[in-house]
Amino acid sequence: MRRGIAASALVASLALAATACGGSDSDSKSDGPVTITWWDTSNATNEAPTYKALVSQFEAANKNIKVKYVNVPFDQAQNKFDTAAGSKGAPDVLRSEVGWTPAFAKKSYFLPLDGTDALADQAKFQPNLIKQAQYEGKTYGVPLVTDTLALVYNKALFKKAGITEAPKTWDELKSDAAKVKGKTGVDGYWGSTQAYYAQSFLYGEGTDTVDATAKKITVDAAPAKKAYGTWLSLFSGKGLHKADTTADAYAHIQDAFVNGKVAAIVQGPWEITNFYKGSAFSDKSNLGIATVPAGSAGKAGAPTGGHNLSVYAGSDKAHQAAALKFVQFMTSAKSQETIALKNSTLPTRSDAFTAQVKADPGIAGYQGVLAAAQPRPALPEYSSLWGPLDIELPKIAGGKESLDKGLGNAEVAIAKLVPDFSK
Repeated sequence: MRRGIAASALVASLALAATACGGSDSDSKSDGPVTITWWDTSNATNEAPTYKALVSQFEAANKNIKVKYVNVPFDQAQNKFDTAAGSKGAPDVLRSEVGWTPAFAKKSYFLPLDGTDALADQAKFQPNLIKQAQYEGKTYGVPLVTDTLALVYNKALFKKAGITEAPKTWDELKSDAAKVKGKTGVDGYWGSTQAYYAQSFLYGEGTDTVDATAKKITVDAAPAKKAYGTWLSLFSGKGLHKADTTADAYAHIQDAFVNGKVAAIVQGPWEITNFYKGSAFSDKSNLGIATVPAGSAGKAGAPTGGHNLSVYAGSDKAHQAAALKFVQFMTSAKSQETIALKNSTLPTRSDAFTAQVKADPGIAGYQGVLAAAQPRPALPEYSSLWGPLDIELPKIAGGKESLDKGLGNAEVAIAKLVPDFSK
């Protein structure tokens, strides 16, 4: 989940078309190096330099392979790849958000990786992350980085309010927020209206947007209504910041937290480096990280996110072989350690959590909450289900429509995305 759009969409699309190779690259001569194209969807400022440096290392060690690196804005990449793959012009390697993997696998855009060099170290990766890269029994991606959401908090503000540990339930969070407001004058919690961030409330009631196994839409059922009722209640009350339904809400919440203007938010590890840039966390040890609070069902957790490296099935054999070698290099323990140290992101394999990596309190903190993360079902349409909720939840939080009406509207829209599901 995250993140701009350049000045001209036309220029951007032409540039991407020019850099996509899809197995027809003119550099793929039998007597010369093979040039593969990699679409990286990482943050161009904070993360991309690390990936570019690793590309150079790979090329230095593999003189017969060149990598054409293209940074594609995350919020544009899914649609661009879908279009490019449909016209046989996709990149050889895609940094694919985990939710995209089953959707592209269903369309036969990704190459199955089982038994290939790319998955030679499969046993080293966290099993739930491998499972999340699978569709109908085959593996279509190698986990590169993983993430989940956590309750991040300002330890100094909590201490001033007399709070000694992170809240374990949403009711405890409400109480703590009031204490913080009373003792420090700043709000104790600021919640998001984005569907991805509200997902934890569903898990807290033992439910989800849909029941993929039963093929049933559950977003408007009683447990989901209770979950979203709790979510809505956290926008009003002492120490609870009102809902921000503007286009810049994400930035507003983040800025307030890193500068000590709010004591706690729910956020992912992709913001660790930005936390440290804020005045509140110049001392890294002031950053508290805890599992997202539990709901009334006593369950706590957040969605498992992250990115896989996947290989385009439409590339020719020479490009696929080079791509598989590149994926193996980028997901190796050494490369993942480098990525973690430079970008403060979470590795996906156990042997990459070295002592040096775990010395970063942000990484160590998020590693501690991963056990509560919930894998997404292997439903190709699953990630798209947040779309209708991203339309309705801000309206609900902003008081423009009732909870019942908003969830009812979301149910109707979701039914169009999964027409074979019952209500």
